[in-house]
Amino acid sequence: MEDEVFEQLLQVFNQLVLWIAAGAMIFGGVVPYIPQYRDIRRTQNAEGFSTYVCLVLLVANILRILFRFGRYFETPLLWQSIIMIVTMLTMLNLCTSVRMAGELSTKRRSFLATDSKDEEIKVPKRLFLDFEWGYFWSWSRFVDYLQCVVGFTLLAAYVTYLLLDSPVYVESLGFLAVFTEAMLGMPQLYCNHQNKSTEGMSIKMVAMWTSGDTFKTGYFLLTQAPVQFWTCGLLQVGVDVAILAQVYYYGRYPQKPASHAVSHTSSAKAL
Repeated sequence: MEDEVFEQLLQVFNQLVLWIAAGAMIFGGVVPYIPQYRDIRRTQNAEGFSTYVCLVLLVANILRILFRFGRYFETPLLWQSIIMIVTMLTMLNLCTSVRMAGELSTKRRSFLATDSKDEEIKVPKRLFLDFEWGYFWSWSRFVDYLQCVVGFTLLAAYVTYLLLDSPVYVESLGFLAVFTEAMLGMPQLYCNHQNKSTEGMSIKMVAMWTSGDTFKTGYFLLTQAPVQFWTCGLLQVGVDVAILAQVYYYGRYPQKPASHAVSHTSSAKAL
């Protein structure tokens, strides 16, 4: 009798652990972006966050969802991709509105300095349907990002539908999804290098990236996952460490003055 009760308790405990692990898998990927989202909302400045991070994760997770049609994987990973896509679209919406508000404010100050009327203030619009490569992923409206994501999804889904019976295509699709996600930190690394500063970037976000990627790569190694999984994982950890090195270097040896410090303070007080 006692053995049966113990086995039932053990089963309940195992099930609880599985639920917790599934929840961590689904929502753990979006947690690093919460402090970054709050920082952008508080400071009304999105210059320190590269929106190409959103592009990388959107492409990676869309490809991962399509990969599931060719090779089944666990449902929590599917929900993780869906939640991540929603999160990246939310980040894009915030960054776009903040950037356009900043451009409008700059134009208003310029017009006021020349005694012009507010009715004359116009911010040049950059639209997805203009198909200007120079403005790619730097559009003026959130709806343009949506159009691009929907267009890419439909095109990738059509190609996948045509080639779904090809094992080479399916495996290549899976590798491309994993490799694209491994390149997640590259836009932020390049953005920091261009700015010669990590101002505006959430260090908490990068620290969470590093811890999560390290855990994930260790899991791949211990479970003897396919070589592309742990190889891309090691690459991802390396990029995370490089970004943390930028935080240390630019903090210890500043390359330029903190140009937005005053505006950040005033925005925070206003909020």
